Amino acid sequence: MSSRELAAEFLGTFALVTAVCGAALFSAPSAGLIAVAFAVGLSVLAMAYAVGSISGGHFNPAVTIGLVAAGRFDAGKAPGYVIAQVIGGAAAAAVFFVVLGGAPAGKWNDFTAISNIYGGTTHFTMFSAGLTEIVITALFVLVIVSTTSPRAPAGFAPLAIGLALVLFHLVAIPVSNASLNPARSTATAIFGGAEALNSLWLFWVTPIIGGIVGGLIGKWLHAEYVGGPTNQ
Repeated sequence: MSSRELAAEFLGTFALVTAVCGAALFSAPSAGLIAVAFAVGLSVLAMAYAVGSISGGHFNPAVTIGLVAAGRFDAGKAPGYVIAQVIGGAAAAAVFFVVLGGAPAGKWNDFTAISNIYGGTTHFTMFSAGLTEIVITALFVLVIVSTTSPRAPAGFAPLAIGLALVLFHLVAIPVSNASLNPARSTATAIFGGAEALNSLWLFWVTPIIGGIVGGLIGKWLHAEYVGGPTNQ
C-alpha cells in the first residue's frame, strides 16, 4: 500500500464530504434533497475518474470492506484505507465548521441537521433507519462490484456508481439523511453535537453490514469473473 493510494482515498472522501456539507448547508431550501443527492453522486463520479486509477476510488469504509468480502480487495490494506477516509471526511467537515463562523450554537445546529440520525427530527425509528442503510448500501456495493467486473463495459463504472449514489440518496435522505458511508457520518457527527454522536454507531454498523452483503452477492453473481480459487 503506497502513500499515493492513501492520499487518493483522503482526497476522494474530502471531496465527497465537501459536497455533502456544501449542498446541505448552502443550497437554496427549494433544492434541498435533490441538491445533496446530486452533489454526492457527482463528487464521487468526478473523483473516481480523477484518482480511481490510483486507489480504486473507494472513499467509503463500507465499500472497502464490501470489496474485501467480494474478493476484489486485499484485506491487509483495508485498515489504512478506512483511516485515510475518516481523516479526509473529518478534514472537510472541519473546513465547513470554520467557514460557517458565527455563534457556536448556530454551528452545532447546522451540523446536527446534516448528520445521520434516527428518531427525533427524522421521525423514523432506529430499525427503519438501520434497515434502509443496510439495503441501500448493499445495492450500492453490488453496483460497484458489477460495474467493475471484467465483462462490464470499460470506462463506465464511475458514471454508473455516481448515478446509483444519487438514486440511493434520494431514497434515504428522508429516513436517515442517507449515510451509506461511515466516514461521511463520522465527519458531520464530530461537529453535530450529542444527538449525532449518539446515533453514529448505527451508521457504522449498518452500512458495513450492507457492504458485506452486497459484496458477497456480487461475488456470487460474478464468480467466474472474480479471479483465482480464493475468490470462488
